Amino acid sequence: MSPHLTPREATALDAVDERLIVRHLFELLAVPSVTGSAAESELQHILAGHLENLGLEVDLWPMDLPALVSAPGFPGTEAPRDEAWGLVGCLPRTGGGPTVVLQGHVDVVPPGDRSQWAGDPFIPRVTGDVVHGRGACDMKAGLTANLAAMAAIRASGVRLRGQVAMHCVVGEEDGGLGAFGTLRRGHTGDACLITEPTGGTVITANAGALTFRIEVPGRATHASTRDAGMSAIDAYLPIHRALTRLEAVRNSRSDPLMAEYPIPYALCVGTLRAGDWASSVPDHLVAEGRIGVRLGEDPAAARADLAACVAEACADDPWLREHPATVTFTGGQFASGRLPAGDPLSALVRQAHADTTAGPRPRERGAPYGSDLRLYTEAGVPTLQFGPGDVRHAHSPRERVSVREIVDVTRTLVLTVLRATG
Repeated sequence: MSPHLTPREATALDAVDERLIVRHLFELLAVPSVTGSAAESELQHILAGHLENLGLEVDLWPMDLPALVSAPGFPGTEAPRDEAWGLVGCLPRTGGGPTVVLQGHVDVVPPGDRSQWAGDPFIPRVTGDVVHGRGACDMKAGLTANLAAMAAIRASGVRLRGQVAMHCVVGEEDGGLGAFGTLRRGHTGDACLITEPTGGTVITANAGALTFRIEVPGRATHASTRDAGMSAIDAYLPIHRALTRLEAVRNSRSDPLMAEYPIPYALCVGTLRAGDWASSVPDHLVAEGRIGVRLGEDPAAARADLAACVAEACADDPWLREHPATVTFTGGQFASGRLPAGDPLSALVRQAHADTTAGPRPRERGAPYGSDLRLYTEAGVPTLQFGPGDVRHAHSPRERVSVREIVDVTRTLVLTVLRATG
């Protein structure tokens, strides 16, 4: 027994079941719960069954999508949905102590070009201690750790003075619909741990990200007389160069938590669509991308920066001056988020990890991507991210996670919950 653990803590940690972790991870990975798909809802019902089997108080409900979309602060969405389900499981409260939330999203991004995978992305593969598959680190390993921590606390018989709740949410990848709906239903807490992949560090701040669309007009004509028209592709090029300059300006200074990233607030054009015939000059181009939101920045300021950049590029170009591009913001709209300065949650998690692994306390940093963290902090719930996996493997055909890391995170969650709830 570690000298830093009480007998009560050691009992709970001994209840962490590695075989159960592997079994649950494989089960979750086999469900192709792509954002907005029917399998997203299917996985919520599977997880509800597990929470009910643990004897938890379970709230599984169909979300009122029209009401959420029209609610103030709705975070946006990109994937079409006919339904969305919320799921929360709570250990029965035995005292008046604080509530700790373990949160994770069930949705994954599409697998992309399947020929780049070594096998079916939704049939998990094992090489040594490593499990491969879509969602392995982002973030079904984190969901598995949350579930295993709830199971270990339950199996140990340890009585909590407060309460622990598991929030399983949909739609994180395209804006945060699930977390938004869960919080609006009244499921909150005094602290929240989101088990996104953090690569052995504690993430206490997230940059934001806004999805945008730029539409550029041209003038169509036959390709053989292209000088009589104006290609929307050519018209877009000065805008693209201006966006590159804007990214450099917006990244000229950053918060110390973001200092390790070469581009903490990236501006990226992800899709370009133009033209409808190979021998015609295209008369319309649509560019879609994302712009990073700096820590503490009002998203409205980031939108204004992008709109001003495009407007200035148009004013400097003879064609665009008379035929300006338009900018709209659609899809996911992630504000930045941050654990309040001095909040004890970070130190609690870092010490718990050190005590369960007999290693050093993990370092603290920020992350350059948006997440549900900002929705919980906006709701007044101190929140950080700590979970298994490395985000560099997420959204790629190399996605994988170490079982040992899931076990270590699970043990850290157990110890954190015990200490936070008294």
